[in-house]
Amino acid sequence: MCARFFLFSPDEEIMRLFQMVRFPRISPRFNIAPSQPVLAITNSRDGFQVNHFQWGLIPGWSKDPASGQAMINARSETAATKPSFKGAFRYRRCLIPANGFYEWKSAGNRSKQAMCVRLKEAPLFAMAGLWEQWQGPDGTELETCSVLTTTANALLESIHPRMPVILEPNQFNRWLSSERTPIPQLESLLQTFPAEEMEAFPVSSYVNKVAHDSPECIAPIQEQKTLF
Repeated sequence: MCARFFLFSPDEEIMRLFQMVRFPRISPRFNIAPSQPVLAITNSRDGFQVNHFQWGLIPGWSKDPASGQAMINARSETAATKPSFKGAFRYRRCLIPANGFYEWKSAGNRSKQAMCVRLKEAPLFAMAGLWEQWQGPDGTELETCSVLTTTANALLESIHPRMPVILEPNQFNRWLSSERTPIPQLESLLQTFPAEEMEAFPVSSYVNKVAHDSPECIAPIQEQKTLF
């Protein structure tokens, strides 16, 4: 699962990763949450382009935009066939830049420890995503997205059984390809990222509150142990 993440890399760093010549200036975000706008990269005739999608995919056929609240993630194993995601999987794929994400680990006695997860050697990476356009009866339009997830690796499985799909830079073009790429070829990209290339450490409960959006969210602390 991926329910919070952060992105604070300078614009120049994001431009290099996605090989873009233009990029809008963005503000650092340390606690991006569902229903908020997220930065996403899609393909166009002129190359990769920047979008801002609402996090929580709303299928085009949905009558209620509130349904997107439950679709912040899509299971990579079933996204190509599930009605809510199959159209987006075929035609509307995206990359969602991140410096890391948060997960909450059971700490006993009904409490949970917030954990910050990131890559050891790559401060900036891209999560595989899907996006959709929804239009309401009154003509209102919303562009929304979902983060694809897969089975957690050995590092994260004790924290949560799922993790976001992280793509390598040499996979970006294939994932965003505009041609009719066979579904099995797309699915083959959606693998569990190697545990040895990642790290996870505890952070304070400060991150639990969505309104908190500062570097304090990712500051490491000593993990609290429980006697129970």
